[in-house]
Amino acid sequence: MTDVEWMRQAIALGERGRGLTAPNPNVGCVIVQDDTIVGEGWTQPGGRPHAEAAALAAAGAAVAGATVYVTLEPCAHLSARGPACATLLAEARPARVVIGVGDPDPRTSGLGIERLETAGIEVVTGVLEEEAEHSMSGFFTRLRLGRPRVTLKLAMSIDGRIALASGESKWITGEEARADVHLERARADMILVGRGTYETDRPRLDVRLPGLEHASPRKALLTTGSPVAGFVRLSSPQAIRTLTDVNDLLVEGGAETAAAFLHADLVDRLLIYRAPILIGAGKAGIGDLGLDALAEAHGRWGLAETRQLGSDTLQVYERER
Repeated sequence: MTDVEWMRQAIALGERGRGLTAPNPNVGCVIVQDDTIVGEGWTQPGGRPHAEAAALAAAGAAVAGATVYVTLEPCAHLSARGPACATLLAEARPARVVIGVGDPDPRTSGLGIERLETAGIEVVTGVLEEEAEHSMSGFFTRLRLGRPRVTLKLAMSIDGRIALASGESKWITGEEARADVHLERARADMILVGRGTYETDRPRLDVRLPGLEHASPRKALLTTGSPVAGFVRLSSPQAIRTLTDVNDLLVEGGAETAAAFLHADLVDRLLIYRAPILIGAGKAGIGDLGLDALAEAHGRWGLAETRQLGSDTLQVYERER
């Protein structure tokens, strides 16, 4: 297999930790000797052990002379929680370390690579760089923008309604779409709703997919009112900048909360689950965005993916910055 193929496996391993490792990135690592995997690992819940440490423990002595594939540059800074992965790798003496993407953390950026090369280990960088960064996009967003990566989920009818005029909204979409939402929840560190949605629906906001119940995210409430037990209170969308231990934030409800995040330009990704129904005079999916001219709405969103989920359609849009 090629470096690209092995890196793709490392990225897949890293996805297992997504939503569970913050504030650490969800890294994946594969160690290969003679075209055979001798060790693999991914960042564990809570951020430790790191992917490299887990893979090295699995490989044991077989790492000597092997090739290590890791999605992110191995950390180089000291931590009370464990040794630096660049140091562990330097001591283990693999022949090569293949890295997907460099670490944006200034405590490591370039230093992990330097430590490996100083130890006489060949280092290859930029293998599936875009895919590797995308797999850890929440971590990269937090390091670069000082806030979590925000995904806004909307479930609506063909004509953009999220409920009847009476407020009835269960269920707009079918079982397949709702299962996909639960998978998105499992990939998030925190899920947020507005006070209105909380008061009306009392949503559980957990993950109810078999085997993924443990991945239910922490909960947040957008409100200027009193706090609610079990929820992190955020008084405004801008307050997400205080969430230093959240990489991925999923915003689920309702129309005014969606509008508030969009108006503040804090949404990086849109998930639009559209059911093949017409509601007419119901509740709109998004409140007023404060646009003064139609031209302001253009050039902001790019369609990244379209999937059919039973009778419903999912469209994924990425913010073009």
